[in-house]
Amino acid sequence: MIRSRKIRLDEEFPEIVTLCGSTRFKNQFLKVQKELTLEGKIVISVGLFGHADKEAEAWKNKKILDELHLRKIDLADTIYVIDVGGYIGKSTKLEIEYARSKNKEIRFYSQEQK
Repeated sequence: MIRSRKIRLDEEFPEIVTLCGSTRFKNQFLKVQKELTLEGKIVISVGLFGHADKEAEAWKNKKILDELHLRKIDLADTIYVIDVGGYIGKSTKLEIEYARSKNKEIRFYSQEQK
């Protein structure tokens, strides 16, 4: 069931960041999630690490999970792309394009991490 939500967030509300990228980079997802949380941001991440954890459930439900991730992008002010070594796969590329179409700020791990 889809519910219509109308939430008004005042200027004091923390920035919302959705993490995107290949789930093979689990350690980097967890690192960035921690860093952004400690910066006072609300962080939305993936629910399963299909690549890293070899989770069969992730692959069985990929279509549903991909659509759910777009809704997570809808909620965000910014997406943070976990692109270790500049790697951006097909799904992540689509998420970046979607975020751009929604005028979301886009940050890249490869440009910010040392």
